[in-house]
Parts: sequence; structure tokens; C-alpha cells
Amino acid sequence: MPRIIAILGTILLLAVLQDAFEVMLLPRRVYRRVRFTRFYFQAVWAIWRGVADRLRAGPGRERFLSVFGALSMVILFALWAVGLICAFGMLEWAAQSTAASPLSEQIYMSGVTFFTLGYGDVVPHSGAARALSVIEAGTGIGLIAVVIGYLPVLYQLFSRREAHVIQLDARAGSPPTAATMLSRHAETDGLGKLDDLLREWEIWGSELLESHLSYPMLVYYRSQHDNQSWLAALTAVMDTCALILVGVDDVHPLQARMTFAMARQVVVEIARSFRISPSRYTGGGRLPHDEYSRMVAILLEAGIRWNDSVNVEETLAALRATYEPLLDGLASALLLPLPAWIARHDAADHWRRGHRGLIASRLIEELSSRSETEAHPDVTRGRMAQRLRSRLRRGPSDFP
Repeated sequence: MPRIIAILGTILLLAVLQDAFEVMLLPRRVYRRVRFTRFYFQAVWAIWRGVADRLRAGPGRERFLSVFGALSMVILFALWAVGLICAFGMLEWAAQSTAASPLSEQIYMSGVTFFTLGYGDVVPHSGAARALSVIEAGTGIGLIAVVIGYLPVLYQLFSRREAHVIQLDARAGSPPTAATMLSRHAETDGLGKLDDLLREWEIWGSELLESHLSYPMLVYYRSQHDNQSWLAALTAVMDTCALILVGVDDVHPLQARMTFAMARQVVVEIARSFRISPSRYTGGGRLPHDEYSRMVAILLEAGIRWNDSVNVEETLAALRATYEPLLDGLASALLLPLPAWIARHDAADHWRRGHRGLIASRLIEELSSRSETEAHPDVTRGRMAQRLRSRLRRGPSDFP
């Protein structure tokens, strides 16, 4: 019996140590299918998602889902600690089975040793047991130290991801849409800057791929706002690249092609890592023909030259079919909604909300327009400043 307990304790000890090493220290994706962490997250997320499905869609459900990422990591650390304590307790009992101490007492001594409490009410009686106690104390201190150093790295990667997601609020709206991104840049003569923006998102995509494959639990960490997410941002960027490649004649397609390729690699690799299959989604729900016509009208109104070829809509649909099913599969698995191609009428950017948000929005629009100031810069700027000060004093009623 002691030999069997020793073998089981050794297997449990090595399994927990290997799992903790792969999660916290190994900076690359693990291809081994039999992993405790994989089964743990699949099982716990299935339970959490099942409860969330019973909740009404809205802020309450989003708050419930936002807790999962951090709470699941705390539970994982606790399970590792329990596994190590039980494994060392089994080895301690096997090493001093002649002392006639029960297994529960040795597990208690293992817990006291693991957390270096040192009560002294239960002590090892053999040389092997004493050596195991020293090893366990070092393992406990090492695990706690690694966890303390691991959490800041995890949250730093989360923060770097979310910084770019938040930046889309002013550029593409909340939730972000491709039509909004293109039209806002066109209205301020900023289409030439889209290459720089897409280049930043190409870099963001590569960082996202590296971090979320090395630390896959980051996928479950949700954004600060309910209508923002890393998946929605990635979708809006891919949609923008698709429009540039298919129908926008004012932007060179090279950078859009590179960013689209990087973003699609992110979607493919993350879906493969989580074993998420593409959905049978055909794409018609996101951009039916009437919405497509409305999107083209919005782009033309913003001054964008759109390719009016006969088959451009079919070409766009074919390109969408290469990535939208993957995005829809991820969205269904993670309960993250995908944004539309066109912003809703009631959608409002986060920066426009709050105290005098509508006034700030209208002032920014007037200050950024160049039609008047280019003709008579001195006179018009003075009149504009006087008009803006007057409106600000009168309050938000001037801005219906």
C-alpha cells in the first residue's frame, strides 16, 4: 500500500508542477492535448457560460461574464496548491508509514510545511520524510513567488491589448464599425493616415497572437465597456481592410492586405488553440443587400470614391466568407457579440457622454472643419471662437 500511494503521489506532484510550469513560465503554445489546465478551463467556462445563458442579455450578464477571467485564475492557483499539498502528503505518509500516522495527518503536515507555518505539532520521523519537507517548503515558496510575478505580466498584456481597443472609440465608434472608421477619416481628410493606423493594428495583431497563445486565459478577460472587446476591434479592422481591398479607390491596398493577413492569422490560430470550429454562418445577417447599399451611400457621402463595378458586392461577400465564419464561431463560444458594418442610429461614442459631452462633440466637429478657416482664417476663427464661447455659456440646449 505505501508503494502505491508513493506512485500516485509522485504522478500527482509531477503533473501539477508540469502544468504550472507550462502555464506560468513556458512562453509558447503547448500542443499536448492532455492537460489539466485545458480541461479545467473548458469545464469551468461551460458551467459559467451555461449560467450566463440563463441571464437576460444586458449589463448584468456582462458583469457576470467579466468576473470569470480573474476568478478562474484564483481557483486554478488554489487547485495547484491543493494538488501539491496532497501529493507531498502522500509521499510523506509513504516515507514514514512505520510511524502509524494516518494519511490525513500527513496531509495536514504537508499543508503546514507548504505554507511554511511551522506549528511543530506534527513532524517527520524519517530522513526521507525530512528531505521531502524541505523540498515541499521550497516548492511552496517558489510557487507563491512565481504567482506573484506572473499576475503583473498577465495584466500588463491585458492592458496593452485594451489600450488599442479603447482608441477605436473616437476613430470607429462604440461598438466599432468599418463604415464609421472610413467615413470619419475621410471627413477630416485623413484617409492618407489610414496606412499608419492599419500598420499599428498589424503590430497589435502580432502582439495579440503571441500573448494569447502563450497565455490563453487572456481570451476570457473582457473589456471595460460592454460594447467593446478585442474580438469586436479585430472584426472592425478586418472589415475596414476588406472594404479598402474591394472598393475604396482612395487608399493604397498594400497595408490593408498586410493587416488583413495578420488579423486572419490571429483568428485562425486562436480558434485552433481553443478547438473552435467555424460556424455555418453565411454572412448575410451582418451585411444584407439593403445594408450594403446604405453603407455605400454613407461612404460616398463622406467623399470616398467607391468602386461601382457590377460584381463588387459579390467580391466583398467572397472575401467575408474567408473570415466571418471563424469570427462568428469565436463570438458564439466566448459570448462576445460581433459589431455590424454600419453604426446604429442610437450608438454614441464613450467620449461624447458625460457632462457637456454633446457640446464637446459639436465643438470638436466645428473646430476640425476647414471649409471656413481656409478662406478667411483670421476673421472666421475669431467669429468661431466667439460663437463657441456663447454656446458654451448658454448650455446644451443649443445643440439639439
